[in-house]
Amino acid sequence: MRLGVAFDPHAPGAGGHARRLEDLGVDSVWVPEVWGYDALTGLAHSAAVTERLGLGTFVVQLGSRSPALLATSALSLQHLSGGRFRLGIGVSGPQVMEGWHGVRFRRPVQTTRETIEIVRMVSRGERLDHPGEVYPLPLPDSEGSALVPLVHPEPVPVYVAAMGPANLRLTGEVADGWLGNAFVPEAADVMLDPIREGAASVGRRLADLDLVAPVAVQFADDPAAAEAAVVEHARGYAFTIGAMGTRGRNFYNDAFARLGFAAEVAEVERLWRAGDREAARATVPIELGRLTNLVGTDAEIADRLERHASVGITTVLAKLAGPGDEQLRTVERLLPLLPA
Repeated sequence: MRLGVAFDPHAPGAGGHARRLEDLGVDSVWVPEVWGYDALTGLAHSAAVTERLGLGTFVVQLGSRSPALLATSALSLQHLSGGRFRLGIGVSGPQVMEGWHGVRFRRPVQTTRETIEIVRMVSRGERLDHPGEVYPLPLPDSEGSALVPLVHPEPVPVYVAAMGPANLRLTGEVADGWLGNAFVPEAADVMLDPIREGAASVGRRLADLDLVAPVAVQFADDPAAAEAAVVEHARGYAFTIGAMGTRGRNFYNDAFARLGFAAEVAEVERLWRAGDREAARATVPIELGRLTNLVGTDAEIADRLERHASVGITTVLAKLAGPGDEQLRTVERLLPLLPA
């Protein structure tokens, strides 16, 4: 099992922090993209100050860039980093795409498929003649022509942040890795069975993908402190449940429902939309905070890591709290616990 770290390249001293993570033996850092800083620029800076550290986006939002532009940006980072870049993509949702980017949210699974196809065509240096449904290139009845990319071909690993069954099957079929938010090893088949089905449909295995599970990591030797941390992590899902989507259209909530929390999540969403944010936070099932994160003593966290490894997770992506020095201490304590 490898260790990745969720990374903020805009934090004070981020370059030095990245180098220290590399020296400790962290496999990769992953940079988010929200409604603020983009992911690719910060990763370029991290690439310039490190030598071995893997560099991933978690995630760039599909539709915010044309697939060809995304491909050329990915190839630029891959070339300049010496082959260390990993392109993590996701469809986001109507709240972000239509409210922030001004792009209609439509056909997310087909958008994902065609984006990957175009990224792969460009990275292979092929003429970009793509008869797609979402991204037909060149555009029909236009003066455009199919161009050959002016690049030196090199592969770009593509990771998909998927939660719905159709997108999970697509991930198994075409992606190099999966970015699995809200993963629960005790209910692994909810997420992994569709990936396994997609992989099998093209003669691949689940083991052919890098399966990445993001988890908050918090060591707590005192049981009361550990329980308080679990509660706080659970309450943090209230925003995800209540705000990260539109009414009746939230991929996280659908996933939580498949995990057995449908009624509870529906109530959290109702309270959030009614404006009672504190009640919404208090209503999130505590088990969501416990099962989707690593909180507790060394032995308890080691046990959770073994559970993740036993179902096929190959990379744990640690979300670390506190200033840089505190994060480094957590990494030092966590690395020896990873299953071999």
